[in-house]
Amino acid sequence: MHILICGSLAFDTIMVFQDQFKNHILPDKIHALSVAFYVPEMRREFGGTAGNIAYNLQLLDGKPLIMATVGQDFGPYTQWLNQNNLNTAHIKQINDSFTAQAFITTDMDDNQITAFHPGAMIESHQNSVKNANDVTLAIIAPDGRDGMFQHARECFEAGIPFMFDPGQGLPMFNGEELLHFIEMATYLAVNDYESQIIQDKTGLNLEQLASKVEALIVTLGGNGSHIYADGQRFEVPCVEADKIVDPTGCGDAYRAGLLYGIANGWDWPTCGRLASTMGAIKIASRGGQNHKPTREEIENVYTRALVQQVAVEEKLA
Repeated sequence: MHILICGSLAFDTIMVFQDQFKNHILPDKIHALSVAFYVPEMRREFGGTAGNIAYNLQLLDGKPLIMATVGQDFGPYTQWLNQNNLNTAHIKQINDSFTAQAFITTDMDDNQITAFHPGAMIESHQNSVKNANDVTLAIIAPDGRDGMFQHARECFEAGIPFMFDPGQGLPMFNGEELLHFIEMATYLAVNDYESQIIQDKTGLNLEQLASKVEALIVTLGGNGSHIYADGQRFEVPCVEADKIVDPTGCGDAYRAGLLYGIANGWDWPTCGRLASTMGAIKIASRGGQNHKPTREEIENVYTRALVQQVAVEEKLA
């Protein structure tokens, strides 16, 4: 049985400007801006919400099934997916498009200038959940607008429980549309900032939103996460990382842990601990798919964090 991952596949091109943008952008010339930055350091990462979530779920032997649309330039990413034994059966190539990609320039103050080209992602509605077999759980992650609506509706009509993860796709939807998604969804996952946007757009507070789903998950970065379920708010502490290198893809890693726990029938505190473990492992490496822990190493980090949490709780008791 598979966990269906509906979302984007993208290339992330990251460039480093070894100076500060503010030294080269003149405030009184913003209306006629024309600048060029010399970027001797550059790397290209495999990314996208579906790619990152599926990669982390595969580390857990969670049987992810990616559903996404890509462009004619997807070849290197296909090789990467194959190397990592990720199922590509429902990745559709749009021949007259490029794969979605972000071009990110970062300066020495960690300011960023990003250009995002959606490319084939906007054709995600060309894929149908109806064509995926043996699916017991799904996630609708940021993707093309039409595709997100279609895949959510198809999961709902097929009786497939799914997690709605609007993420950076939030600006595409108004309050009424977000409520429509939430009423079809089984779970809702957002970060703290996104939770506030949803509250503002829908006019509902967190408790009201939580009442519409089996679980509302709100991640809080270094402050852990809250899971609203069963009439309770479970507080999930952050798992301490060996080192903090790059937060890119941490939210996707967290969601992979959640999905694995849900698929295996775990309680919410246990799901949350695994999710936090996956985020802590990911943050210690650059990019969304460069960490390579074994299943045993994941278990060791999880167990160590659990022991530390129990010790803290006993001390406070």
